[in-house]
Amino acid sequence: MLYSDNGHGSYCLKGETMSFLHNLACRRCFNRTLAATLVVAPFAAIAGRRAGAADRKLAPVPGGPTSLRSNVLDTAADTLQVKKPIDAMSEYLNGFHFYADDLGRQVEANHFCTHLSEDFHQCVIYEANQKNARLIGIEYIVSEKIFRTLPEEERKLWHSHDYEVKSGMLVAPGVPDIGEHAFMADLVTTYGKTWHTWQVDRDHDLPLGIPQLMMGFTRDGQIRQSLLEDRDRRFGISTPDEKRNRADIPTPQIVPGANAWQGGTTPQIQLVDMPVKTIAH
Repeated sequence: MLYSDNGHGSYCLKGETMSFLHNLACRRCFNRTLAATLVVAPFAAIAGRRAGAADRKLAPVPGGPTSLRSNVLDTAADTLQVKKPIDAMSEYLNGFHFYADDLGRQVEANHFCTHLSEDFHQCVIYEANQKNARLIGIEYIVSEKIFRTLPEEERKLWHSHDYEVKSGMLVAPGVPDIGEHAFMADLVTTYGKTWHTWQVDRDHDLPLGIPQLMMGFTRDGQIRQSLLEDRDRRFGISTPDEKRNRADIPTPQIVPGANAWQGGTTPQIQLVDMPVKTIAH
């Protein structure tokens, strides 16, 4: 057999491990491995925080397992290609969203974010932090300074992050308390606009339908306690402890226009037929 699975998601070619070539050629993997070895791992060990939750069983997508040929081609592409937007993702946040027009539909959201400027983050959202997790949405995060420049109608699409931070609901897995505290002190005044493209709470197999506007929680008693407890158990953390660690972070005044759903109505996308515009000849 030319290729064999080494048990770590890579394949060996006549005794030469493809993952070795991958790690040698991939700047992202080398830099992150080095950073984790020199900085992150020791601090995380001292702080007693788990870097990530244990993998959980996720509903499979349609189709059989990837073939040996596909795995080899994927590994080769990962080794040879430069993916700068992916390389730039430096932050991982775990939290929860609900559908803007239905507080009862609540989902866990794992954000992987790029810090494009001091006032702007962009994040891709997965159902979990594991290889077989489904991509379920995106979130844009802006500072209060930028949010104040938005027109009134636009603000209705955005939610504040103050409660998510102060309640301990939003976490940065693996980051020691002192680092997470500093990060959350920056996030507490920000605002997010979130669209989920896969309604995983209803359609496990495929991303059916259209994107949906999501919102963030704003007070105690809104999120199902079982969701928090399950997350905390998997990550080895305590939301109440997170809340206590952030008690000294000042609670900001919410800029008018955010969290529009609290007024009883909210924007949401619906699918309608539209006439097709053609180019005049």
